Amino acid sequence: MKRVMGLILVPFLLFSAWFVQPVKAEKEEHAWQDEIIYFIMIDRFNNGDTSNDYDVDRDDPKAYHGGDFRGIIDKLDYIKDMGFTALWLTPIVQNEEKGYHGYWTEDFYNVEEHFGTLEEFKELVEEAHKRDMKIIVDLVVNHTGYQHAWLEEKDKEDWFHPNKDIRDWNDQEQVENGWIFGLPDLNQENPEVRSYLLDMAKWWIEETNIDGYRLDTVKHVPKDFWTEFSQEMKTVKEDFFLIGEVWNDDPRYVAGYQETGIDSFVDFPLYNELTRVFSAPNQSLSRLDTVWAHNQNFYDNPYVLGTFLDNHDVERFTRAAIKKKQYPPARLKLALAYMYTTPGIPIIYYGTEIALDGGADPDNRRDMNFRADKEIIDYISKLAELRKNMPSLTHGTIEMLYEEGGMAIIKREYEEETTIIAINNTTGTQVAPIEMELLGDDLELRGTLSDELVRNSDGHYMIGLDRESAEIYTVKEDSGINVPFVGAMVLIYGGFVAFIVAAVVRRKKHND
Repeated sequence: MKRVMGLILVPFLLFSAWFVQPVKAEKEEHAWQDEIIYFIMIDRFNNGDTSNDYDVDRDDPKAYHGGDFRGIIDKLDYIKDMGFTALWLTPIVQNEEKGYHGYWTEDFYNVEEHFGTLEEFKELVEEAHKRDMKIIVDLVVNHTGYQHAWLEEKDKEDWFHPNKDIRDWNDQEQVENGWIFGLPDLNQENPEVRSYLLDMAKWWIEETNIDGYRLDTVKHVPKDFWTEFSQEMKTVKEDFFLIGEVWNDDPRYVAGYQETGIDSFVDFPLYNELTRVFSAPNQSLSRLDTVWAHNQNFYDNPYVLGTFLDNHDVERFTRAAIKKKQYPPARLKLALAYMYTTPGIPIIYYGTEIALDGGADPDNRRDMNFRADKEIIDYISKLAELRKNMPSLTHGTIEMLYEEGGMAIIKREYEEETTIIAINNTTGTQVAPIEMELLGDDLELRGTLSDELVRNSDGHYMIGLDRESAEIYTVKEDSGINVPFVGAMVLIYGGFVAFIVAAVVRRKKHND
């Protein structure tokens, strides 16, 4: 019997020894670039409390649909299970009629009754924090709603800029003082207005313990206001995060707002290229590398830029793929693989995980569906797990080793960790020969999304991928062990040994 047990233990010890990985040291310090953000339009996400469904009409794309704080609380575990560590919520303040999106402020100090109560919002923050998730709230200080009470108060006439359209978008004065979409433009140069907005923004932090603001329409507000704003928010909470929306395709223009103290910006130039490259096959990834080169040149810390595929202001990525007669999940998975493995903070718009379709506003704000296929959800969850456990994906250097017609190989390095990302953005199987000198000798690349193993072959690492697929490889010294083969042998050997053991037991019972 001892001999039988020995036969059983040897292969299992060999197999398990291969998978014993050294415990990674904890990251030196927490950084916002380690976060993964899930962006929710509150009204369109989940209706958890029907008692606040005032004038709800789900057939009207410009009316309230019933989403609320309770609905988000009910789905926190769903969000966390996908690996998200922070939530960005559209504005929570009281809005005027049909302001379901939150950007038509009626009262800066009250929560929107359709979403719930202040106490329920505090509960949402508390429940998120229990799950080690942060809350970022969208904040609008550029304008009010169309019918704001201040417009009728004579002593507040100078609280607004004169009612003028923006005719020249290259004229910064018009950009900052004009009324976008006819919304009353606040005059931040007025000391009373400035004080009001600063006090209000600090009050929400103190009252609810939120962790950050997504700053709406940053380029429409003077830089000196943002400088004071940034300083004041940090006095309330030192690590409070500020991510700004500077909607412009020129990274130099966006980066110009760094001087205000805003920590991060949503990366519109990268968004443009992500959509172009991944919404259809056979597009080169080299332009993405060019965007990164620009970001390195223009930003103090490009690793905290917010990367995204779609949001509430642009058509959904799924629609872009459909327009090009593509299968959206396949296209989405490639784009997500790139986003999760390259520098920046991934921001995923609710519904992207189910390939939710949507054209221009308001079609891009459809109601969430929690009964959809889980293909992309599972993929996102795996990417998040890898991003969490591999510091090179959030802190590492990045180098594109190879790009040929849509097949790209990217190397990321951080301290002792090297990771290889392979993306085949073509409609055919591709093989990329990576010269040994670019990686090193006697190494093996092991796939984390599959069991693929790549070793040095005649001075090259031949990385092959099926059409429209991606792989993330860990890089280790060559062990000489083929884990899939060993695993198969363990199963065969184990089954054989189990048969012998069963036979011995039966014989013993027969003899007894």
